Amino acid sequence: MATTSGTAADNNRDAMTIVVAGGIVLALAFGVRSVFGGIVEPLSNDLFGGRIDVFSLSIAIQNLVWGLAQPAFGIVADRFGDRRALWLGFGCYVAGMLICVIGTTPFAQHMGAGVLVGMGISGTAFGTVLAVVGRSAPEEKRASYLGIASAIGSAGQVALPLMVAWLIEFLDWRMTLIVITAMLAPMALCIPFLKVRTGPAAAPADAEKMTRTIRQAFGHSSYLLLAAGFFVCGFHLAFITAHLPNYVQNFCMSTASAAELRALGLRALALAGLANIFGTLFASRLGTRFPKPYVLAAIYALRAVVILAFITLPVTPASVMIFALVMGVLWLSTVPLTSALVLTMFGPRAMGTLFGFVFLSHQLGSFAGVWLGGVFFERTGSYDQVWYLAIALGVLSAIAHLVVQERAAPRPEPAFGG
Repeated sequence: MATTSGTAADNNRDAMTIVVAGGIVLALAFGVRSVFGGIVEPLSNDLFGGRIDVFSLSIAIQNLVWGLAQPAFGIVADRFGDRRALWLGFGCYVAGMLICVIGTTPFAQHMGAGVLVGMGISGTAFGTVLAVVGRSAPEEKRASYLGIASAIGSAGQVALPLMVAWLIEFLDWRMTLIVITAMLAPMALCIPFLKVRTGPAAAPADAEKMTRTIRQAFGHSSYLLLAAGFFVCGFHLAFITAHLPNYVQNFCMSTASAAELRALGLRALALAGLANIFGTLFASRLGTRFPKPYVLAAIYALRAVVILAFITLPVTPASVMIFALVMGVLWLSTVPLTSALVLTMFGPRAMGTLFGFVFLSHQLGSFAGVWLGGVFFERTGSYDQVWYLAIALGVLSAIAHLVVQERAAPRPEPAFGG
C-alpha cells in the first residue's frame, strides 16, 4: 500500500513538473510569435516601401506551415519521442528568427519568419507540448492539467508584446528581434523535463495501429466537426494578433501619434494574453461540469458578439482595451477543451498525431485570417470585410460544436472476407 501510494505521488510530481515545464515552453513559443504584429509596420517601411501585404504573407505562411508541420511533429513525438520533436522545433525556431533579422528580400522573410518559424512553433507549441501533458496527467485531472499548461503559456503573450512596445521606442526592428530571439534560450532548459516516464501511454505508438487510428478519426463526424470549428479559432486569433496594432493605428479615434497607437495595439494584445490566463482556467473548469462541446459552442458564439460590438461602436483607446480584455477571456480557452475531446474520442496513444491534424485545420484558418487581412487592407484601406467574415465563421463554429459528441469514437468493425 505504501509503495502504491509512493508511486502515485511520484507520478503526480512528474506530471506537475511536465505541466510547469510545458507551460514555460508554450509561453516562450507563443510570446515570441505574438511580437510580429508590432514590427509589421517598421519592417515593411524599411524593406518593402511601406507595403504591409508582403510581410503579412510571411506571417500567413508561418501560420500555414505551423499547421502543415504539426501532424509530422506529432508523428515524430508519438513514434520517436516527444523531446526529439521539441528539440527539432527549437532549432527551427531560432534559425527562422535569425534569418528574419538578417533577411532583406521577400523570399528571405517568407523562409525565415514564415517557413522556419512556423516549423519552430509547430514543434514547441500546443500539438507537441499538450500531447506530453495529456499523456502524463491522470485521466480525472487531464482537463485541469491541460488548462494549467495553456494558462501558463499565455504569460508569454502578456510579457513579450509589452517588451516589444518598449524596445521599439529605443531600438530598430532588427535589434528588437535579436533581443526577442534571445528570449527563446530558457526553452532549452525546459525540454529535458518533457518526458513521460511511466505508464503504458508512454510506449511508442505502433505504425500500423496509428494508421488505423488516423483512418478511424477521419471517418468520425465529431472529430471532423471539431477540426472544422478549430479552423475558426485560428482565423480569429491570427487575424487579431497580426493586424490589431495596425487596425488601432489607422482607425482609433485619438489624438495620439501613430507610434503611440501601435503601442496601444501591442498593449491590447498583452492584455488579451493576461485575460486568457483566467479565461483558459475558467473554461477548463466549465469543461469538467458541463459538456465540453456546449462550452466550446458558447465561446465561439460570444466571440462573434464581441467582434460585432467592437466594430459597430466607435473605436477608441477605451474600446480597444475592453475588446482585448473580453476577447482575451475567450482567446485560447478553446484549446484545452478541444484537446481533451480528442483524448476522450481516441485516447492518449496517438494524441500528438490526431491533435496535430486538428491543429492543421486551426492553422489553415490562421493563414486565411492573416493573409486576407493584409490583402483587404492593401486593396481597400479597410478591415471591415474580414471582421464580418470572422463574425459569420464564429456563428457557424458555434452551431457545429452543438452536434459534436463527447464520447469515445466507435471502433471500426473488423473486415471479413475478400
